[in-house]
Amino acid sequence: MNNRSFQTIPVLIWRSVIQAVVLAVLAGFLLPFLYGLVHHYQEKEQHIQQLASLLTTSASTADGADVVAEQVNILLENEPTIQSIVFYSTSEPIEDIDQSLADWKNALFAHTVSFNYPVISKDLDASIVAFNKSDSNQQLALTLSNIMSESSAPDKATDTVTENSTLIGYINITMDVELLRLHWFQNILWLWLTTVVLIVMFALYIFRKLNWPVRDIETLTDVCDIVIDNANLEQLPVIPQQFNFQELTQIKKALIVLFNRLQEARQGYETLAAFEQQLHNKDVSLDVQLHNFQSMISHELKTSLNAIVGGLQLLDHEALNREQKDAVEIISSGSDKLVLSLDHIIQLNQIQKGQIRIHKNEFNPLQLIADLLAKFENTATQKGLELVSNIHHIDYSLYGDSEKIHQILSILLNNAIKFTPVGKVTITSQLTHFNKSNRWQISVKDTGIGIDNEHLDDIFNPFFQVDSSQTRQYEGSGVGLPIVRQMAQLMGATIDVDSVLGVGTQFTLTIAMPNQQQSKQQRLLSGLTIIYYYYHETGSLLEELEYLGATIICRQGNQLVVEEMRKQKVDMVMFAEDVFPEKAEMLAKRIRQYESDVGSKSEHRALLVYWYPQHRARYVDSFEYGLKAAGIDYCHIATYKDKALSDLLKQWLV
Repeated sequence: MNNRSFQTIPVLIWRSVIQAVVLAVLAGFLLPFLYGLVHHYQEKEQHIQQLASLLTTSASTADGADVVAEQVNILLENEPTIQSIVFYSTSEPIEDIDQSLADWKNALFAHTVSFNYPVISKDLDASIVAFNKSDSNQQLALTLSNIMSESSAPDKATDTVTENSTLIGYINITMDVELLRLHWFQNILWLWLTTVVLIVMFALYIFRKLNWPVRDIETLTDVCDIVIDNANLEQLPVIPQQFNFQELTQIKKALIVLFNRLQEARQGYETLAAFEQQLHNKDVSLDVQLHNFQSMISHELKTSLNAIVGGLQLLDHEALNREQKDAVEIISSGSDKLVLSLDHIIQLNQIQKGQIRIHKNEFNPLQLIADLLAKFENTATQKGLELVSNIHHIDYSLYGDSEKIHQILSILLNNAIKFTPVGKVTITSQLTHFNKSNRWQISVKDTGIGIDNEHLDDIFNPFFQVDSSQTRQYEGSGVGLPIVRQMAQLMGATIDVDSVLGVGTQFTLTIAMPNQQQSKQQRLLSGLTIIYYYYHETGSLLEELEYLGATIICRQGNQLVVEEMRKQKVDMVMFAEDVFPEKAEMLAKRIRQYESDVGSKSEHRALLVYWYPQHRARYVDSFEYGLKAAGIDYCHIATYKDKALSDLLKQWLV
């Protein structure tokens, strides 16, 4: 993993350049500078060696005292780096030390360095004399003369070697290295300063060139910061570019293209949002119109139709002739079909508004199937169809809404007989027992015209007709199967269809039911007091809550709800599906205000739940926030399954 700290490109460039300059100074300037100092030291060493050779030559002769004194005097005056010259006698040779390895160390760190040079003569004897810069010429000449005269006396020990060369001593020359370095630095100071100035100027030139892309990068970064900090930026700021670097130009173009695409996407989103709002307003308007239309059907058409049916029933059939009886039968048949269609439409509207309740009771499935066969046997016989039942279980009692199951199967059998010209219609019943529940599966299969696969998902939509032409062969309003689907969902059942065009269709209803032992268990919500606030209809949810054991108090007025909460402790306030969100929001604010006023006396807080119907689920985002801001705890689709409902309420009450 890369653990390096975050850094910008300009910082990285500056750091890299500074490191490169430092490395260049060390490699290209400091090392040659030090090498020059060592080389100067070595040259001075060679120069001293030449001077020492001259001195040793002069000192090896018997009459070289004045010459040596003069030479030493000149050297000490003209060579400031020579600190002293020492002559000492010895007959033992001194081992030479290799100075080549010590040159670097001496040149850089030593204070003084001494060099020894041997003096070889046939006439002189060894003695010691030192010459310093403070000595006078006369003293130097006198001292050397005394040494020479004393050395010229005959000596018994040297008589035998007069013809051979003799080591009489060494000349030691001490060099002041500190002074040598000082003179060296003084001599090259101008060159060093010139080099430094050139390096600095070159580095500044490099910095200036690298600053060109850095400026453009910083400008681009500033624009990016503006875009990031301003979410609603409508126009991209101008991106000035002083130097035409290809990479930065491409980045600039890419940023402009992406910003333009973002603006286009935003405009498209705003247009789509506006269009969606228009559709929402239209849908709300259509829902209102639909409810008004359905109410008109319920009150106006159904009332008028009932008058027609009642009038036909009041006719004295005995007084009618044959033609009149045929006309009355035609009118009665048409009115019966119209009544059935209107009943289906009204029932579909009630299901969508949550006004249909589930009435569970114990029933015999075999008896229910027998009643269905007896009801449709004459109709099937008149069309020449065979009505068959296949029962794959023994006699057994089930617990559920037998009335709605009977209605679902009646619609399926009626459609099967209607759309089957020839053949048979078969109803099959299968019962599966589990530990805690039973599964009843009933299928209605025909050998009719079948349904094309592309229409299988549409047949459950209200008022859908596979053949919508005015000359279609089969009559129907297209609300039977939608009622089947929604009633099945209301009971927690499933409805499946399998059809082959020209071969036949099979509808399968699968219902999960509690067994007898489970249906007699203790109610799960006993002890809870719930105020059920509704606008027009209480809906099916009320019966489910009562079945689960809760104490239900139904109220329609806002003031009645608050007064009821003053009388007794209320655990929950539920808003029915027919309550509009605006009214629920107003009542929720009043309830929370009341609880706030009496908060010092009691810390009890009622749970507020808003139930909304399935058809309003797609608009939940438009009203959920306002409801929760008003104090409603949960917004949920109305559910009518006892187990699912009790689990949901227990989850909220925890």
